Amino acid sequence: MKKLSFPCLPLATLTAVVTTIMLLLSVGLTYIGVSWYASYLEESITQALPPKASAAYTMLAEGKVPDGESLTLLFEHLNALTGPTDLKVQLSVLVCGLLSALVCALIGIYLARRLASPLGALTSAAEGLKSGDFSVRVTEPYRSTREVASLVTTFNALATSLETMEKRLRFNNMAVAHELRTPLTILQGSLQSMLDGVFPMDRKIISDLLLQVEGLGRIVEDLRTLSLAIGQKLVMERQRIDASDVVGAVLTSAKPMLDASKLQIETDLRPSRISADSPRIRQAVLALLENACRYAADGGWLRCETEQLSGESIVIRILDRGPGFPEDMDSVAANPFWRGEVSRSRATGGTGLGLSVVQAIAVAHGGRLEFANRPEGGAMVAIHLTENHT
Repeated sequence: MKKLSFPCLPLATLTAVVTTIMLLLSVGLTYIGVSWYASYLEESITQALPPKASAAYTMLAEGKVPDGESLTLLFEHLNALTGPTDLKVQLSVLVCGLLSALVCALIGIYLARRLASPLGALTSAAEGLKSGDFSVRVTEPYRSTREVASLVTTFNALATSLETMEKRLRFNNMAVAHELRTPLTILQGSLQSMLDGVFPMDRKIISDLLLQVEGLGRIVEDLRTLSLAIGQKLVMERQRIDASDVVGAVLTSAKPMLDASKLQIETDLRPSRISADSPRIRQAVLALLENACRYAADGGWLRCETEQLSGESIVIRILDRGPGFPEDMDSVAANPFWRGEVSRSRATGGTGLGLSVVQAIAVAHGGRLEFANRPEGGAMVAIHLTENHT
């Protein structure tokens, strides 16, 4: 059997409804109490009347006219009881009003605690977040107010986001240390060996050390790019460009690297005009070409395309015949320091920051990064850029 579900009321509406109900309840309880006590007083007075006065009162209640003597006697007794009776009625109003107020106060305290209990849970959870426990969550109360339900949902989303960020930060810190340890160890060991006279100071060793320094420089620059993207300062200068010209220039400058990887290059560079930061677009395309040279060189083929999808968006595609992406690429491929295969990471010399940098550049231009495996084999990576950016 289905439970009836009621929509959450706004806090202001619920407060107004509860206040109105409490006022009506207080007035109703007071009226009932005073009415009962008035009936009790009337019965007590009637029983205390002398027989003739009581008979006259009964006749008046039945609509009959008693004799003059009985009526006079009745009025005398009633006049004598007027003062004490009025005082008793006033006291009954006061007592019933206080009792009804007490009842309404108890009900109000109960309702207030029901309304405030989620806030207490939120406070405790916030203290947990403050102490560094990002796993805390708050259970949404049953039939709470709209504001409380929204606050609980927002808090849980914030806690989840902070927990994810904390895990990612911990992983990134470990990954940075891992990436920097090897080149720094090589530099330190080689320099120390040269100082101790173990290795000669020849050009070959210095050239190898320079390669390690260049690798460190790439890691630092990629981390700087990601930091700028987080601070929304990655794209600073936009101008009207033709993406086909930018990609063509990058292919020309990267020709020695592509030739060394023995990749056959095909192009389909159609005019694709958009307002973008040209150096950042070159950086993204070069990062994709370096990725292809590292991981798709065995395929021996690379294709670059540019296309104007509409008047306000373009796409830059890089296609290869390499091993492609693993099946779980959607969850990890654009994460910092991710690599397709751990066993090949050192051999290829990648840092795992390439796709993260490209994605950051695409998002900064109001676009996105798309990656997929081609049906005929290999991978496809596309940078979507749009004119409508925030």
